[in-house]
Amino acid sequence: MAASPTADRPYSMELAPGEHAFFGRGAPGSPVDITLDDPAVSRRAGEITAIADYWLLSNLNTTKTYVVDNPEGGGEFVKIPPGRIGAPIPFEFSRVSLPAVDGTVSFLVFAPQHVHAPPGRAEGGTATQVAYPLDQNAKYFRILVALCEPRLRDPASSRIPTIPEIMERLPGLGLSRTAVGFHIGYLAEKKLHVKDPHGGEGKADWQRHALVSLALRFDLVTSAHLALLPVPGR
Repeated sequence: MAASPTADRPYSMELAPGEHAFFGRGAPGSPVDITLDDPAVSRRAGEITAIADYWLLSNLNTTKTYVVDNPEGGGEFVKIPPGRIGAPIPFEFSRVSLPAVDGTVSFLVFAPQHVHAPPGRAEGGTATQVAYPLDQNAKYFRILVALCEPRLRDPASSRIPTIPEIMERLPGLGLSRTAVGFHIGYLAEKKLHVKDPHGGEGKADWQRHALVSLALRFDLVTSAHLALLPVPGR
């Protein structure tokens, strides 16, 4: 699981199952892992805890309600009332928002390690993990489809779209160059686990090439997924 403040994402941190992180304004004697620099935020406002395939949120404030919404979804959100400990959060992408002096302050949580039982699984034993847990309703999946589009339309093509071309291909998502780059990195590091074949000495765009190669090799993206993209030329 990864957590990151949303203001230009100055840093991020990784949490393995069982690990936790405190968030808040922070102060001597009340250190926090995720700093939310607003005078209306408690010194130690809450805690997130990574579990095997989901995460928990604790609201350590006694008067304020926090809101967790799904930026990738259709407006789904949950409220975490004051003093609520260990509330399970079901979203893969989550934005945690706290009341602030001027509106709200927030940070993002990404929990990609989902576990699913395959159809017809025999009783007993452990569930089989999904090798490539992709959500076809997420923005990152549409970016992956856009990356694969030239090869899907023409298997002989070797062209991989650039970040500006992806922004132009997906105008309805309101993506910035930074956002597209982040989603590509998220796909590469958290979803498909691709690695630089040159050990860090290759081209800067190796992630895009590796993602397209893997997605097409295992049919993670097929021509049927092109329907998720706007009609070309419109």
